[in-house]
Amino acid sequence: LFAERGLDHMMVPITAPPQAFEAVIDGLRGIRNFGGMAVTIPHKMEMAKLCDTLGPTAQLTGAVNAVRFDPDGTIHGDNFDGAGFVEGLIQNGHDPAGKTVLMVGAGGAARAIGLALCDAGVDSLMIRNRTPDKAIAITKELERLSGHRQAVSTPDHDGGDVDMIVNTTSLGLHDGEDLPLALDAVGTDTLIAEIIMVPERTAWLAEAEARGLQTHYGRHMLDYQVELIGSFIGAL
Repeated sequence: LFAERGLDHMMVPITAPPQAFEAVIDGLRGIRNFGGMAVTIPHKMEMAKLCDTLGPTAQLTGAVNAVRFDPDGTIHGDNFDGAGFVEGLIQNGHDPAGKTVLMVGAGGAARAIGLALCDAGVDSLMIRNRTPDKAIAITKELERLSGHRQAVSTPDHDGGDVDMIVNTTSLGLHDGEDLPLALDAVGTDTLIAEIIMVPERTAWLAEAEARGLQTHYGRHMLDYQVELIGSFIGAL
């Protein structure tokens, strides 16, 4: 991407054990020509604690996957998983604005994606989770942080009468796991969206495709946040 745009930038991997992570960040603060970085597991939550400011998604999730370093050493963090997911939808012809969405799961990924979907203007965001209290907590946080009131907890929703269903759980990472949601009640025009990247075609997506449903793969969430992160850290 840098080469395509004629930019004299370089991105290099940094391997930091958890016990040394804070020291690494302190060292990077003092490098004047270090603009920022992407942050991966297992450092996302620790990075949030080390930032001087946090964007709305990072506040909601408590996790950071992109960091910008100002010349004075100030660190700004945010999380672009949700924005990348929504951008992937839009670029693949599935604009969520005005749509009714069922989100399965209420973990950190669900928080990021839920905020991004509300920001994108979904008409309704229903959250199905085995522990309803976690889904209710997300609805309250979305309203507190961003004023969004589209989200509701629907622990028994069967997937019927919605425009899109997105799986934000880890179900699908391993062979033989239960499907995140049975598809028996799902309408023929419903989009089935995944955030799991490996395997690329989860059992849930395979089942949806066997039923003739439209699907949206998890890899898009990563593909479409690269440019967002680059812009945030001032590299593009």
